[in-house]
Amino acid sequence: MIKLATMTSVCPDWDLDTIIKAMRRLGFSGLEPRVEWNHACGIELSLSASERSEVVRKMSDAGLEICCLATGVTMAVPDREERATHIDQLHQYIDLAANLSSPLIRTFGGSRDHSVELSSVVDYVVEGYSEVLEHAAQRGVSVLLETHDDWICSAPVRAVAERIDHANFGVIWDIMHPQRILERPAVTYGELKHHVRHVHAHDGRIVDGRMVVGALGEGTIDHFAPLQLLSRDDFDGYFSVEVIHQSGSAPDAESVLDQYAAKFREYMERVEKEAPNR
Repeated sequence: MIKLATMTSVCPDWDLDTIIKAMRRLGFSGLEPRVEWNHACGIELSLSASERSEVVRKMSDAGLEICCLATGVTMAVPDREERATHIDQLHQYIDLAANLSSPLIRTFGGSRDHSVELSSVVDYVVEGYSEVLEHAAQRGVSVLLETHDDWICSAPVRAVAERIDHANFGVIWDIMHPQRILERPAVTYGELKHHVRHVHAHDGRIVDGRMVVGALGEGTIDHFAPLQLLSRDDFDGYFSVEVIHQSGSAPDAESVLDQYAAKFREYMERVEKEAPNR
């Protein structure tokens, strides 16, 4: 069963107690903290051991979970020394995820060096991830590469996942980004279906040549077809809302979460109605 989650980027000014109350009220099951952005929930590497335990206690008492830890770690950094700092940071995030009982960590490929062949970039991206996967396996955490930035085309992402071929490595399907380069959901899923562990959702439309994020179902990004494809394969992960608000911008976060939750449920009802008998 596909479950509903939200990233803290939707509600950057809410503390954890406020987030938990809204999640329960609106039908969310998972929380995806966006670390490094100093959101009011306070979930960062700087948390002490007791503070990490308190986050888990609060979430568990509410029947909720930290479903994924969203980091800004990038693995396609061309400079070897700079890439090593990302690898070191990822080790720290693996421990944080384990402490928060989060099974997943989001990472990026990031901007790649376009002066060399993509296959060469895939080589060192695979090497970078391979340095952390034993640690991840020991802590019961899986590291995920998102379809984002220079990695929104599904084929290179699949190449990385196939080369790594590890139970603790997978993919986040950001539904918007492959469609921005005119890759159809069926194509993306065909390439990545064996590797997808988590899904990011944010609809939008082109305004003056740029994508502007808005209400689910009111933009040009097809989220219904991906939900159909995932449901047919009994995907039991999260559909996580990624609408980004800047801290202090006073967004109406509850309205955004309410609208995405209602549309998600509408889509899932349609998926069930249109599903062939199995």
